[in-house]
Amino acid sequence: MKALRYEKGRLAVEEVARPSDEREALVRVTLSGICNTDVEIVRGYAGFEGTIGHEFVGVVESATGARELVGQRVVGEINAGCGECELCRSNDSRHCARRTVLGIVGRDGAHAEFLRLPVVNLLRVPDGVPDERAVFAEPLAAAWGITERVTVDKDSSVAVIGDGKLGLLCAQALSFKRPARLVLIGKHSNKLEIALRRGIETATLYEVQGKWPRTFDVVVEASGSESGFALALELLRPRGVLVLKSTFHGETQVPTSRIVVDEISVVGSRCGRFAPALDLLERGAVDVESLISEEYPLAEGVRAMRRATEKGVIKVLLRP
Repeated sequence: MKALRYEKGRLAVEEVARPSDEREALVRVTLSGICNTDVEIVRGYAGFEGTIGHEFVGVVESATGARELVGQRVVGEINAGCGECELCRSNDSRHCARRTVLGIVGRDGAHAEFLRLPVVNLLRVPDGVPDERAVFAEPLAAAWGITERVTVDKDSSVAVIGDGKLGLLCAQALSFKRPARLVLIGKHSNKLEIALRRGIETATLYEVQGKWPRTFDVVVEASGSESGFALALELLRPRGVLVLKSTFHGETQVPTSRIVVDEISVVGSRCGRFAPALDLLERGAVDVESLISEEYPLAEGVRAMRRATEKGVIKVLLRP
């Protein structure tokens, strides 16, 4: 099969053997999405080598012990746990100490014609959700996952920094918590317009400078930049909550004195549950179509990865 692989400092589409672990379900990938984490892996993040990619929708070809899944369209939770620890027994492998992570840690990923995942990781895609929407299940789940880590309610004031695909999904997901105020802050008017059409307040970085110091209860940093981190601290009220969503290769200077003096809580947020994301997609409650910039065949995966890093591009999809 074809697969987009990063090995020994080189990104290439290669012919490799299909994954062969018969204990897991075999999924024929019909569409995958390039994530910023994929880009960062090629820059050195996580030290991963192999087939990259973790956002996908596909059709189950075989599934030991779950024949009812064969022929079904599915998406998949990306963390595969040991199945034995307390976390796995509670049906949450996201922090299993022995987990593998699709296309990120110890497991070949989704930018390929086929992948394997444990049956327990798979969720059926509702019939009314086309592949082009279903492929957003993983990033939308990650956006909704903020609500597992932080309380957002009708009395909350929330700012999201970053108008890329992650920031746009975070803002849309948080809007369903009906906070008293929700603002998406970014650089690009065309991207901010996507949120504006959903009734979400937006502002450019230029408009925000010095305007709302120490104003927000919760700030979500989804830009992955040091300047975004600095702005987040500027916007947070004392005892506010800073939510870090971005994963990237590199380091950020942390002004610890500000965090200590203002008693800021810093919360990491990574993966979320897929079921709420599929529900939002089935209801058409989130605009993901506007996030799709281009689609490439898997054979042009290297070109697609380059395109995904270019200015103005939001989401690039790969079709095997």
